[in-house]
Amino acid sequence: MSAAVFEHEPVMVDEIVDAFATVPAGCVLDATLGGGGHARALLESRADLSVLGVDRDAAAIEAAREHLAGFGGRVMFSHVRFDELDRAMSDNGVSALAGALFDLGVSSHQFDAGERGFSYRTDAPLDMRMDRREGRSAHHLVNESTERELADLIRDFADERFAGRIARAICAARPIETTTELASVIASAIPAPARRRGGHPAKRTFQALRIAVNRELEILPAALDRAIANTLRGGRVAVLSYHSGEDRIVKERFRFHSTGGCSCPTDLPCVCGARPAVKLVRTARKPSDAEQNRNPRSTSARLRVVEAI
Repeated sequence: MSAAVFEHEPVMVDEIVDAFATVPAGCVLDATLGGGGHARALLESRADLSVLGVDRDAAAIEAAREHLAGFGGRVMFSHVRFDELDRAMSDNGVSALAGALFDLGVSSHQFDAGERGFSYRTDAPLDMRMDRREGRSAHHLVNESTERELADLIRDFADERFAGRIARAICAARPIETTTELASVIASAIPAPARRRGGHPAKRTFQALRIAVNRELEILPAALDRAIANTLRGGRVAVLSYHSGEDRIVKERFRFHSTGGCSCPTDLPCVCGARPAVKLVRTARKPSDAEQNRNPRSTSARLRVVEAI
């Protein structure tokens, strides 16, 4: 797949470049490489930075290799999940990080490539796997989960208030083979007044299934912990999250590392011996109005940044 096909406008790219402007010289981990837009901006911003690009999507790695070919040895690639960053570092001879970036959004290409099954707008087999080497697809979840399991994941991963109705409708309609079949079933389960507001009625359920298929929230805490542990003093870890479940995890892990896990009362001196590993630099910053107007997919983004101390 060519880089021209894997088009994706990086979100908050100026803010990301600014966040890494003061980090030590060295290697920045791009834990969600995608088409390489953020990586390119970082490499262009400072000649003393290299990038280790990680992505679980083979198509993204292929496109980024082409897109970033002009940077030669300053960019390295690893086709692994971001919670396997220690392996990626070891395989590429990287002993420590000047920083790490996590852009937790799904790339535009993954939505637009109908055959991947991420989009409710294009008829395709139910898949939604970012890494097709992994076994369990959305087809398995939709057709084999119990009604309770479906309702729980739709509610927990998408804050969908009609989760129970949707789960019942899915179970009654099985087997469901394609994205458009599923989208139709979901729409039929939602009351007509609710279908007329808030975007496509299947949007939240498709989000929840994608998160569950790829275990996105399950693997995120460990990935953040390992990134912080591997970051040099003065280096930074930046995360772009796009929904409340992601942002809650990022906020909690950053708060934990900024206090060292201290459990002492806030109005008393710390006596538990906790040692903070980071300081908070930016909290829940949103894209500019201009960027949101230009790129509607950036609207829900929130940027949080910590610095290793």
